[in-house]
Order: sequence, then C-alpha cells, then structure tokens
Amino acid sequence: MQCRVCDSTRLELAIDLGMQPWCNHFLKAEEVGREPFYPLRTVYCHDCGTAQLDYTVKKEIMFGNHTYLSGVTKSLSAHFKGITDEVDRRFFHATPGKSALDIGSNDGTQLKHFQAAGYDVLGVESSKTTARLAQDAGVPTLNTFFNHETARALGRKFHVINAAGVFFHLEELHSAAEGIRECLHEDGVFVVQFLYMKRIVENLAFDQIYHEHLLYYNLRPLERLLARHGLEIFDAYLAPIHGGSMIAFVKHRGRGPAASDRLTALRAAEDREHSNDFATYVRFAERIRQFKGENLAFLQAARAAGKSVWGFGAPVKGNTMLNYFGVKSDLIQCLVERNELRRGLFAPGSHIPVVIEQDLTTTPDIYYVLAWNFKKEILERNQALIARGVEFFFPVNPPEL
Repeated sequence: MQCRVCDSTRLELAIDLGMQPWCNHFLKAEEVGREPFYPLRTVYCHDCGTAQLDYTVKKEIMFGNHTYLSGVTKSLSAHFKGITDEVDRRFFHATPGKSALDIGSNDGTQLKHFQAAGYDVLGVESSKTTARLAQDAGVPTLNTFFNHETARALGRKFHVINAAGVFFHLEELHSAAEGIRECLHEDGVFVVQFLYMKRIVENLAFDQIYHEHLLYYNLRPLERLLARHGLEIFDAYLAPIHGGSMIAFVKHRGRGPAASDRLTALRAAEDREHSNDFATYVRFAERIRQFKGENLAFLQAARAAGKSVWGFGAPVKGNTMLNYFGVKSDLIQCLVERNELRRGLFAPGSHIPVVIEQDLTTTPDIYYVLAWNFKKEILERNQALIARGVEFFFPVNPPEL
C-alpha cells in the first residue's frame, strides 16, 4: 500500500492487534457468531512519520448506519460548547451572516451550540440514523459522505468548518481535504479535533486504535497532509476530552496569523520526545503486550474470587480491548450502556450482551470501565454505588482524568 498522507511505499508494521471485527458492529442476536473479522494493524511511514492502518474496511460498511451518538455524555456536549464559544469569541463574534459546517456532524450536538451562537449551520453526516436524529432536532443535515464532490455541490463558503473525531476516519482523505479547502471562506477557520497519537502512546490507550480510525496524527504528519492542500495550522492546544485530543486551528496558507507560541512549543515537544520515530511505536507495541497480561490477570483473579465483573459503557474502543485480550462473558458478564440504540445488542467478537443502565435492578462487585475517557463524569454520577462498595476499575487511567 501507499502512505495515506504522502504516498510513500516505505511502510513498516508497528502494532498488530490481530483479526478483529469492525468494532461499531454491535450485533443483533441472530448475527452473533456471523460477524466478519479484519486485520487490525498499524503501520508506520518512514517518510512522513504517520501511523495508519494498512487495511480499510469500506466506509459504506462502517459509517452507513452506526450507533454512536455524540449527545449521550454531558462531558462531550460541554466540550463542544466550549469549542463553539472559543471560535466565536476569537474569530467571528461580530461577523454578519456567520456560518458553520460540521463534517461528520453525528446527531448535531456540536451544531446546536453554533446555532445558539447565531450561526447558519449545516451538517454532513453519513449515518442515516444519526442524520435523521439531527434533522428531527432542527439541525439542517445532509446524509452523505463529505468529499470534494460534495463540497463542490454545496456551492458555498463557510466561516467555520469543524471536524470533531472524524478527520482520521477518512477513506477519501485527500478528496475531503480538498473539499475543506474549497468550502472554507478566505478568512475562515477549519477546526480539526483529533485523538492525539502522542497522548495515546503516553496513556497506553491502544483501545483507541480501531478500524474507523484509519490514521493516528501527531502535529508534524498532519501538517504534511494539510500542506498538500494549501492549508496550514496556525494554533493548537491539547484538550482533556477522550484522554487527550488536539484542537488545531487551520487557515488557508499565506493568510491570517503566524504560528502561535503554543503551536511552536507542541511541535518542539514532539521533536524532543521522538514522538514521530518508529522506535517509539515499537516500544508502544511491547507495552501493549504487557498490558494484556496484567489485565487478564486482574479479571481472572476476580473470577477466581467469585466476584461479578460488568463492563461500564459499551464504547467502540472497548471492543478493541476486549477482542485483543480475548475476553468473553465468563470474565465480563455484560456491558452497561446508556445509549438506547444499543439496547438488546451484543458486542462484536466477544458477544458480551449490552444492557441499558436504567433497567438495572442489581449491581456487580466490579465495574471494568471501558468508557474510561469519561472518568470524572462516571465517578460523579456513581458516588452512591462507590459508597456501597462497588469497585470502579479503570484499565486506562491517565492521571489528569
């Protein structure tokens, strides 16, 4: 294959998580045991330093009708409101006719905040179910994939283009990047929010590697991609959401402000800590193998002690962890979820049943928290259970969460 960013063929295997199902393919009862499996491997480009998957599950399979909802957690909605407030305050508060386009707009959570700030908004969302939820909530949404052709068909410019947790999903990466360039107002700002690979490595958050995430960006590789399309980052900072997400502000090359001091510092940290070196990924892969042994030992000890263990949350990333560990319902009996779209379904690969939190009439001895990135919210909501002695175990546990 060629590098998804720079077209190089100098790619080398870095992380192999085995054969795994598409992790957002939560199963109906009649589908259990019939789900397809695909290679889940991360390769490293020796020319641009980008970590990326070497196998693509087609976008029509992964994004045509998935069950992820942005609005389920208060933490994420609050984060999106903060992004809206910052963008409006810094760039467009007094701009007449200000407008916002959200790529991969999901259920419209981000755009609802832009609407409240007086923006003319449009979402582009490939999932039929989530696009319909956004439309029903009064958020104008196109149910299609975003690429250069889609951008041309829109025939308009936007002051703000947002891509939250989607820019690393793109099978049509260069077409989408060219579409962003075409749709971005000459003085507009593209806000790209992405899982920061440097933090994934530091947090040992290997579960954030899954088939929907085709690319794993640090700033240096992302800047290489944007430069191919006449775009450049002028500011960025690390936000705590999802265990460490980079919020980067992008403009047309040659326009607007120079690189901020904090962007310069982030670049320097990547260089100083060798974040884009192949050796860093080799060490990461070895830590993942050790982590598997430690977590299986914890779960097996709980079973030997007669303790019940339930998964807290049924996030997509949790399925990477469960399948890499080889965990089944003998170690984790069920996954407790708030998202009604997953009612009565089973986790792909592990076949652990999903149960809805509001239906519970009892509690486990241990909650194995798969939705670890919402640690603060989870602990705040469950103080009564903790007081009764229920243990909340966070397999991934960044100190700032």
